[in-house]
Amino acid sequence: MVSTDKGSIRFLGLVCFVASLGGVLFGFDTAVISGTVSMVETQFELDKIAVGWFGSSALIGAIIGAFVAGMLADKYGRRPVLILSAILFFVSALGSAIPPTFALLIPARLVGGLGIGIASVIAPLYISEFSPPKVRGRLVALYQLSLVVGILLAYLSNWWLLDFSENHTDSFYNIEVFNKVLITEVWRGMFGAEIIPAVLFFLLLLIIPESPRWLAKEQREDQAKRILEKISGRQTAALELKAIHESLKEKKGSIKELFKPGLKVALIAGIGLSVFGQFTGVNIIVYYGPDILEKAGFAFDNALKFQVAIGLINLIFTLLALWKIDSWGRRPLLIGGMASVCISLLIIGILFSSSGVSGIAILIMLCVYMASLAFSINAVIWVLLGEIYPTRIRGRAMSLATFANWATNFGTAFIFPWFVTQIGMGAGFFVFAGFCLVATIFFYKIIPETKGKSLEDIEAYWKIKKL
Repeated sequence: MVSTDKGSIRFLGLVCFVASLGGVLFGFDTAVISGTVSMVETQFELDKIAVGWFGSSALIGAIIGAFVAGMLADKYGRRPVLILSAILFFVSALGSAIPPTFALLIPARLVGGLGIGIASVIAPLYISEFSPPKVRGRLVALYQLSLVVGILLAYLSNWWLLDFSENHTDSFYNIEVFNKVLITEVWRGMFGAEIIPAVLFFLLLLIIPESPRWLAKEQREDQAKRILEKISGRQTAALELKAIHESLKEKKGSIKELFKPGLKVALIAGIGLSVFGQFTGVNIIVYYGPDILEKAGFAFDNALKFQVAIGLINLIFTLLALWKIDSWGRRPLLIGGMASVCISLLIIGILFSSSGVSGIAILIMLCVYMASLAFSINAVIWVLLGEIYPTRIRGRAMSLATFANWATNFGTAFIFPWFVTQIGMGAGFFVFAGFCLVATIFFYKIIPETKGKSLEDIEAYWKIKKL
């Protein structure tokens, strides 16, 4: 990690690492469902609309969580709200593992969604408020890396638990609860595995401090100064604190400010990033990847195995993006990567629409698609959303943008199972490719380069930016 000006690199790294674990829970909770869909569909005899509701129900909670997270964080602080998200993840994991009926499974998923929505707003915001400009991109992208790690952990645990259930059928013959959770209804164990990272996240949150920018906003200047000095050193901290106060002086934060000339473009940029980020189809692969691979001709156990491979590709290219985001900048990764996403989606659509195409060809293009996403919008979106809004309203503004993210996510996840039965899998990928083409043009026109700039400099930029 790049050295800061006489500050503690270890302290900065610890704080950002712990906060980024919110991404692990976010990724795990959203991805774990992929291994459970077909089993829950069979056990509870669900139609495709009910399957879509099961796959997207957590997103209703995420929409609510994202909507209230910023207001809670602006009022009570970033750290307490992150602790709340850890508790919600734990309750959801436990509740999803034990419900006797489908009707009781849904509320447990909704609770997990609340945790997802809160973490998706507050974790990147918290990291961005700690990070010096020269390393902020990499540190905020650490959140995306954690999200990808969480997705991969969910894929691995799903695959391992399915293999265990098939090869150890007599292991818990006399212990009914273990036999049910790990053998006969292994989807319960898949959900329950989230308890482990949820507890770890909660415990580690107890050892990190509040955001110095939030403390400064609340006029707790001594605390803010001590934390900034620990991060950047005394001289740099004094300059940062002065810049924060200058930014806060202008006006008490109001979400209405984002609709005024100047910051209105920032609002459009944030919502555009959020909406188009979902119309890439990324979470369709996360939620329904095994079903898509089964339609490509793979058996279910092989589909889970190959989804782990897709998760590994996601991790590798996220690491590459993490390495380059502060040297290459945000725009090259975002725009170039989205063009690649568009092309790969178009090819996948053609492959699904052609007869006699091997499943391996589709799998390879899905890996190219995931690599392109990981190197572009997936790595950049949370960095930019944590950078483009003023300190005084950053929490609420990020909530609005993230609310748009989760609302779009819900719509695509809910309708996808029914949609592809009506128009075909190939046509579904063509639709996503069209959205990605529009997104690439939008990003080229609207999204600024923010690498190396302070949060206060970025705020000043929007005041002179016009559509």
